[in-house]
Amino acid sequence: MSEEIVESGPELTIKQKKFLKGLAHPLTPVVKIGKEGITKGVLETVQNELLYRELIKVKIGSNSEVGKTDAALLIPQKTGSSLVQLIGKTIILYKANLKKQRDKRIVLPKS
Repeated sequence: MSEEIVESGPELTIKQKKFLKGLAHPLTPVVKIGKEGITKGVLETVQNELLYRELIKVKIGSNSEVGKTDAALLIPQKTGSSLVQLIGKTIILYKANLKKQRDKRIVLPKS
């Protein structure tokens, strides 16, 4: 894993987090962190899924030695995403993709 640190995404307001949590509720985790931890491959997968979906869930496996709080801080830093919520061992991440068609993007409520 490279030591390159990307700036975390913008800080989300409480209203925006609540909106995104509602959208994320029916989602299933698309990235799982296993015993290898947060590898370069995991970060690349997170990046790709965020580009495609904008809002994803990441699950930390029970066999992973990665702490959930550490992962919730590290992954947004490395991917430029915003942490929406950490619930149990599931992390919800959001990253706007301005290259997507306007009608396919997630539109956040204003403050």
